[in-house]
Amino acid sequence: MIDSECSKFSVGKFAATIVLVIVCLVMLTPIIFAVINSFKPYAEMMTSFVSFPNSLDLNNYVKAWKVANYQKSFFVSLVITVFGTIGAVLLASMASYKLARTKTRLSNFIFMVFVLSMTIPFHAIMIPLVQLANKLHITRSLIGIIPIYWGMYIPFAVFMLHGFVKTIPIELEEAAMLEGSRPMHTFFKIVFPLLRTPVATVCILDALSIWNDFLMPMLILSGNPNLKTIPMTQVNLFGQYTSEWNIAIAGMVLGLIPCLLFFLIMQKNIVGGLTDGAVK
Repeated sequence: MIDSECSKFSVGKFAATIVLVIVCLVMLTPIIFAVINSFKPYAEMMTSFVSFPNSLDLNNYVKAWKVANYQKSFFVSLVITVFGTIGAVLLASMASYKLARTKTRLSNFIFMVFVLSMTIPFHAIMIPLVQLANKLHITRSLIGIIPIYWGMYIPFAVFMLHGFVKTIPIELEEAAMLEGSRPMHTFFKIVFPLLRTPVATVCILDALSIWNDFLMPMLILSGNPNLKTIPMTQVNLFGQYTSEWNIAIAGMVLGLIPCLLFFLIMQKNIVGGLTDGAVK
């Protein structure tokens, strides 16, 4: 009987593995074809899209780098991503700590407001947000778009970190306060280091989302030609009537490389944080 159960388990595990492999191949197929065709001249790509290139030609990448001005756009995207992510995570971690340790109806209500705000689609607030930004004269500047990202990503971070804060023994904070530690010092020296795994997960998810965002930079920064993110500059690779798809695909691959490297380096933190959060 044990052998039959083991065989059923092995068959089920094998079937699940096959399904996952097929799903992965389906999801990776567009990326694989994009990389393959990014090395082809335009004529070769249009005649044989699914074949391997006759030679590895980097001219497409050189042209895409120049047309899209990736050197400047990379710096702009990096500044927005770093400051947008760090600010959102710091504010959310402090808010989560306060809401978790203050056990009142008001704190529960505020937490529910954070959670419910995640259900509001961005397109519902897009026009009022742009109008407000224009009235405050914060468009066409990094000072305007970074706080907007804080407001967009703080609710999710609070939702992720709130449960983790509750698992931290309050005795650690009480012992620190008995020794004269102030609340802010206690948070950054004791509580925040214990939130390393969920904070890393939130940072990764927020950073990837901000880096790949096109709509918000287009709405807030479109009037400033010196502030263009990578997704915004990739539009320059497409003409009004014709497009050199080989150069455009090479530009897309260039924009994908930083995200891919970042994800491969930090993937353990993503899996660990999400699984721990599910348990919490």
